[in-house]
Amino acid sequence: MTTLLDASIANSMSIPITILSAPGLFGQVGLNVLGATGPIRTQLSGTVACQLPLLPVATTITLTVVRGTSLTDSVIYSSAEALNINLLGPQLFTFTASDFNVPPPASGLLIYTAFIGSNVLGTVRVGPESFNAMAYSD
Repeated sequence: MTTLLDASIANSMSIPITILSAPGLFGQVGLNVLGATGPIRTQLSGTVACQLPLLPVATTITLTVVRGTSLTDSVIYSSAEALNINLLGPQLFTFTASDFNVPPPASGLLIYTAFIGSNVLGTVRVGPESFNAMAYSD
C-alpha cells in the first residue's frame, strides 16, 4: 500500500504570493545523483493553484525554476500567465521543464528550487500544489 507523505488538496491553504521583485519559495527538491557517470538530464513538473485578490484586478503570476537554491542561480524555466479576471475561484497552473547536460555536482546532491511571484499584492496560493523532479544519467 502506498503512503502519501505530502499531498496538497484544493483550498487547503491561503499563502500570500509576494510581488515579482521578491518572489517567494514555492517548492524545492534535492536529487541524489552520486552514482551519475555522465551528463544528467532532469525532468521537472509542478502545479500551483492561485486566486485573485479580493478586489479583482489584472494579475500576472510568474513561475521561475532554478538549478540551485536562489534566484541568482541558473534559470532553467520561467513562465508568466495572466489570471482570468472573470474567474473568482482558484486557477490552476501546471508546467513541465527539462534541464539537459547537467554536470554531476561534486556533492552528489542536485537541487532545484521553484519560485512564484505576482505583479499585484493580495494574490494567494490556495492549493493544490506540487513540485517534482526525476534525474537520468547514462
